[in-house]
Amino acid sequence: MTETTYKPVVVWSKPEAERTGTPLLVLFHGYLSNEQDLMGLVPGLPEEFTVAAVRAPVALGPGYTWFPLMHEPDFSVEKVTRAVADVWSWLDSVKDQHSSVSVLGFSMGMAVATSVLRHRPEEIAAVVGLSGFAIPAAGDPFFNDEAVKAIKPPLFWGRDQADQVITADKVEFTHAWANEHVDLTKVLYAGIGHGINAQELAHVKEFLTYKVLNA
Repeated sequence: MTETTYKPVVVWSKPEAERTGTPLLVLFHGYLSNEQDLMGLVPGLPEEFTVAAVRAPVALGPGYTWFPLMHEPDFSVEKVTRAVADVWSWLDSVKDQHSSVSVLGFSMGMAVATSVLRHRPEEIAAVVGLSGFAIPAAGDPFFNDEAVKAIKPPLFWGRDQADQVITADKVEFTHAWANEHVDLTKVLYAGIGHGINAQELAHVKEFLTYKVLNA
């Protein structure tokens, strides 16, 4: 029996012929959204990157989800790790043609992005989390937080303190985890709610340019 590589629905910013040797930035959308949602950010990101937006695996309502919401009875850390393992299965099929891999997630997508990092931190150049959170892993060995802590990879975390979607317990855990494990750039934006504005996108571009492109 041969293993089949997981193949999610992916939208790319560059045609295949132009991707080799470029840094890769993978986008993870939020709850009930889809792979097209974050592609509007691409014009504001460094043009050197090839951007790939990935669709979450579970169809739900008007869009898709990576796993159940944390307060729902069917949520489990195992469902998170299953989704992230599938992302890594796909990443392994594309990453070797790129000079580096970075990840960006919005809302629940930040939970995916940080979990991708926490599984194999030595392979991720930088993480961008927008209006989101990290998963309390409860000691699950899938999350190699000791390795993350040893590397201290760069993480940009942008949010609005008035964001009504991401609950205080998630923010508190994410803040504590990030302060201990990563090289954190944390910026608060008033008035964006659960969203992204032009100033934040400009800061993300600066962060990726400095931390990944070394420019």
